[in-house]
Amino acid sequence: METTLTWQEKMRFNADVNGHQVVLDAPGPLGTDQGPSPKTLALTSIGGCTAMDVVSLLKKYRQVVKKFTLHVESELTSEHPKVFSKVQLTYNLDGEIDPEKALEATRLSMTKYCGVSAMFSKSVPLTYEVIVNGVSAGRGQAEF
Repeated sequence: METTLTWQEKMRFNADVNGHQVVLDAPGPLGTDQGPSPKTLALTSIGGCTAMDVVSLLKKYRQVVKKFTLHVESELTSEHPKVFSKVQLTYNLDGEIDPEKALEATRLSMTKYCGVSAMFSKSVPLTYEVIVNGVSAGRGQAEF
């Protein structure tokens, strides 16, 4: 895996990620706010990795997912370097889904499969809640 970043102006960089273009930036006045910040992309990476696991596992379990959103939020430390002090993931699934299967898929992602969560969980707690058709199916924490 590799990526190449090219500085454009202020704090804006264009990243070539396996032929895909991604813009990174900072809000003003330092940046031009034309893309997400590196920390926001890190949160997106956590979410993307586990979301793909959960969808894949639910398909394997023959569950019918009609809608899936994953909200990922973090808190930062107050001192520099400002790093994540905690990350909370909220999985919202709608469809013909057994809540236990959804919780199992999420647990497997957060204990076995998601490499991005595994890396981050070494330095910050990753907690999650799974909501199926508007009802909480359970909560947990990444444990690798």
